[in-house]
Amino acid sequence: MEIWKLPPRVKVLEALSAIADGRVDVKNKRVISSARDREYVIEYDKEKNAIFSNDNGSIYRGYLGYPAIAYLMLIGELPFNEKISQALKGIPWRKINQLFKNYEKVEKYIKEKVEAKGYNWEDIIKFANKVLEEIKKKKFKKLR
Repeated sequence: MEIWKLPPRVKVLEALSAIADGRVDVKNKRVISSARDREYVIEYDKEKNAIFSNDNGSIYRGYLGYPAIAYLMLIGELPFNEKISQALKGIPWRKINQLFKNYEKVEKYIKEKVEAKGYNWEDIIKFANKVLEEIKKKKFKKLR
């Protein structure tokens, strides 16, 4: 089985945001998009350490997408931090991604938003990097 590529760091932030927004349904393995117009399906096989998600990043770019990351956080397979999740609540990801078309610029925009709410950006980045290290270490495989 092929191993998922490491996602851009911004996808970890997007996963935390999805959790804060209540868009992750662990029981039914579904994640709703930030625009609330798409539903992503998750399949997970713990024994095989394999996961599937039908979001664009996973399907077209081959990296572990934010719906899978959010799901793995909520079932305890990846680190989760409630405070950092809340810092990222309510962000219109699709709109921002389409506006900037560049993950570095998206991160800069998000940084300004969360710092304006009084959160420490360095703590957020440290946590996101910790999640990326865990993804790298666990080597999740592609289920399909």
